[in-house]
Amino acid sequence: MAKIFAGLTTSHVPAIGAAIDLGKTQDPYWKPVFDGYEFAKKWVAEAKPDVVILVYNDHASAFSLEIIPTFALGCAAEFQPADEGWGPRPVPVVKGHSELAAHIAQSVILDEFDLTIVNKMDVDHGLTVPLSLVFGQPTEWPCRVIPLAVNVVQYPPPTGNRCFNLGKAIRKAVESFPADLRVMVWGTGGMSHQLQGPRAGFINKEFDSRFMDLLINDPAAAARIGHLEFLRESGSEGIELVMWLIARGALTREVRTLQRFYHVPASNTAVGHLVLENVGN
Repeated sequence: MAKIFAGLTTSHVPAIGAAIDLGKTQDPYWKPVFDGYEFAKKWVAEAKPDVVILVYNDHASAFSLEIIPTFALGCAAEFQPADEGWGPRPVPVVKGHSELAAHIAQSVILDEFDLTIVNKMDVDHGLTVPLSLVFGQPTEWPCRVIPLAVNVVQYPPPTGNRCFNLGKAIRKAVESFPADLRVMVWGTGGMSHQLQGPRAGFINKEFDSRFMDLLINDPAAAARIGHLEFLRESGSEGIELVMWLIARGALTREVRTLQRFYHVPASNTAVGHLVLENVGN
């Protein structure tokens, strides 16, 4: 039987990917960011997940304003790195797990979540930057990856509560899959940041810290944070944090915090990162 044993949450700032690709990880500006991921790199390498379900948002690479699915699950055998305007990142092709993805789609849809099944899409920095942060620069990614794209770009995005419950449904689906697989769920995006308007560059350390506290200890309370509170307290792009709630919903009620990291700024964004291990059932 497949089993989710841990979760990981992280920002997916595109400039982080550029720093990796251009060999700038040890530059004074970037070194504190990458040092904060050393634990995760070592721990995940030792934990050896077979599959990572990676929750992220597309940045007009696979989808456009013509088609905007709220939740889109990648069920293909592989996913090419997207060209985001300056060529694809020099990273490996993402190898999917079609069988588990199809099983999750069936289970989650029958649990009344309207999931879009995607059999072909390119994946952008929202997915590849977290992989690079944790796995470095390998010739191929060391595990299969199932992309789960969430609309947090065009209003209305899903609520935190909807995302939290989707995570629970994903856990149920994974645990009914007959193959013996070690699975992690990663929630990406955020933390507080705003890229435009009078509040461009806005970062709220207090909100970010409170959100991480709630995510660990009282995720149901984190799930009750509404759209307007996210906008007011974490900037126009802080809504990406609902994707962390999918990862948290896929974990057990009680979790063990193995790593908690926070740094500001990284390209006008607050970078946050958690590694959470399941406790009990």
